Amino acid sequence: MLRPGTFALTLLLASLTGLGPMSTDMYVPSLPDIGRALHAPTAQVQLTISSYLLGFAAGQILYGPISDRFGRKPVLLAALALYGIASVICAATQSIEALIAARAVQALGGAGAIVLARAVVRDLYSGVRAGRELSLMGSIQAFAPIMAPVIGGVLQTVFGWRASFILLVVIAVLAGSATARLLPETLHKPPPGPFSFAAMGRLYRSVLEHRSFLAHLGIITTTFVGLYAWVSGASIVIQGIYGLSPLAFGLTYAVGSLGYMIGTNIAVRIVMRRGLDRMIGLGTAIMAAGGLAMAAVTALGLSDVVWLVLGMTIYLAGMGIAMPQTMAGALTPFPDRAGTASSLMGFSQQSWAAIAAAAIGAFLGRSAWPVSGTIAAMGCLAFLIWALTRQVRSEAR
Repeated sequence: MLRPGTFALTLLLASLTGLGPMSTDMYVPSLPDIGRALHAPTAQVQLTISSYLLGFAAGQILYGPISDRFGRKPVLLAALALYGIASVICAATQSIEALIAARAVQALGGAGAIVLARAVVRDLYSGVRAGRELSLMGSIQAFAPIMAPVIGGVLQTVFGWRASFILLVVIAVLAGSATARLLPETLHKPPPGPFSFAAMGRLYRSVLEHRSFLAHLGIITTTFVGLYAWVSGASIVIQGIYGLSPLAFGLTYAVGSLGYMIGTNIAVRIVMRRGLDRMIGLGTAIMAAGGLAMAAVTALGLSDVVWLVLGMTIYLAGMGIAMPQTMAGALTPFPDRAGTASSLMGFSQQSWAAIAAAAIGAFLGRSAWPVSGTIAAMGCLAFLIWALTRQVRSEAR
């Protein structure tokens, strides 16, 4: 078993959180081909993203309280098994409706990985130390959104869209094997009393009554709506409007994702000196600047996709700085309910992101405005929430 505080444990947890971006970003270059192969319009193909996000949100509601009661490890192994089975169904499906449904089930399994990885971090660390650990995990996890679209573009070009889901099956098997052999159980004191839905409701209510948690949650949710505006719309905009091939799109998308890695690496180096609040403020300000830059590129009608991707790179750099610290701030007040708090955090960010992805899919066409406008609005809103809730969030420190 891996010991707390070791880089090997951080690497394992980061790999588990990487399942989320791998599950969305790897097959993004294949979205146009999926529509052609399954005879589905763009809006319906976009639902394969929205269904994943909704399934991810629903799954997170359950995993936290269950893991608070029965332990992180057994619940995580069950989630990975469900994810692997659903990935097999995704690879074999013959209709867009079946793919949409299978993606939702895949997400129900994948949700457990990110919820429980964050809960393990809170079991072991708190405050700024938890923020640094989440930043370090984020800097490792950032390889997933960078490499996934490139790998997906290659698989799409050589083998077709089903190959991405086959690779996800392999990844699920490897993640499950590593978890079973190496992950220690970090839950040492389950909540008192029997497990029930009523008890689960009380746990959720106790977290939702905390004003500092709600303030952090507002920043997290708006940030992820901006992110998934890009995830859901980038392939249509870059391939459909700017005319790039699937492989060129994957490479372009990966370059933008470098911003997140840059941001998390900055956070790892300075968060212990600057503290959570200053890092959140810096990150959300950079996100707002990146979103406004994307809106300006769209308004000016610049024909080179590099300018649009540069704006998103700036947004993602700000996200890499702000998000790990915001998550740490949200989890800090709940050492005994980390799973529940992590579930609520994930449910909010993923459900709103799913709604945004579906709406953007309905409006996408000849313009990048549905994507760039949403990202600009969410970056500015995240910064505004940070500025207006500093006193409320200080309650957690």
